[in-house]
Amino acid sequence: MPEQDDDRDDRVADDRFADEREQPLSLNAQLRDAVRNAGIGQVAPGEAPSGKALVTAIGGARGLAESVLPGFAFLIVYAVTKELVPSVVIPVVVGLVFVVLRLLQRQSLAMSFAGILGVAISAGLALITGKAESNFIPGIVINLVCLLGLLVTLAIRRPLIGLIVGLLAQGEDGGPMDWRADPAKRRVLTVATWMWVGLFALRLVIEIPLYLTAQVELLAGIKLITGVPLYAALLWVTWLLVRTVFKRDEDDARAV
Repeated sequence: MPEQDDDRDDRVADDRFADEREQPLSLNAQLRDAVRNAGIGQVAPGEAPSGKALVTAIGGARGLAESVLPGFAFLIVYAVTKELVPSVVIPVVVGLVFVVLRLLQRQSLAMSFAGILGVAISAGLALITGKAESNFIPGIVINLVCLLGLLVTLAIRRPLIGLIVGLLAQGEDGGPMDWRADPAKRRVLTVATWMWVGLFALRLVIEIPLYLTAQVELLAGIKLITGVPLYAALLWVTWLLVRTVFKRDEDDARAV
């Protein structure tokens, strides 16, 4: 089977991470692999952002639909019927449709299962309490946890964006890059992390009062607006900031 062997060699040559996968993964390598598979992992140090990479970072067209449609279904159904049960059940059905489609197409179910689990938990809380606004409790809790986590990384002088970039950008020894030694990198990565703090803080500042006053339709609409669109916009800005300092390194290296 020489042709198949040649094809395999070509694929390995094109895969810049092939060497890592051929050997047992260290803890750093495992963390790096996990970061690459996350949306924020698309913010590759030094690389120019592209629309295609951004779409990939938010899960692709399928992932975007899986993220947006259940919440949109809740908003539409509740606005029309003002009934709790169909408003929370229909989004679960939408999520299950995506799971079935991925099963039929033999695609990864991780994202679909994560999505349907979140929608199901939200629906369960709403049905147990009998209040439509309870549907948004998990989202508020997640935003709060993310906000606190980011603040902790800033308090210990290890901003999360810096940790992620450090894992993605290898140092001279092949390990994670120590960006802390460079004041420019440290400053930019700290600012980028504060921007993500601002995103989660903004969501909480808007959503908590709406939740407490049971303004369900407005809460559902705001959650959609501050969800994927704002996430994608901030991811793009983060990418540009990260590229600024790492592009400078590349230019300096060429000049030497």
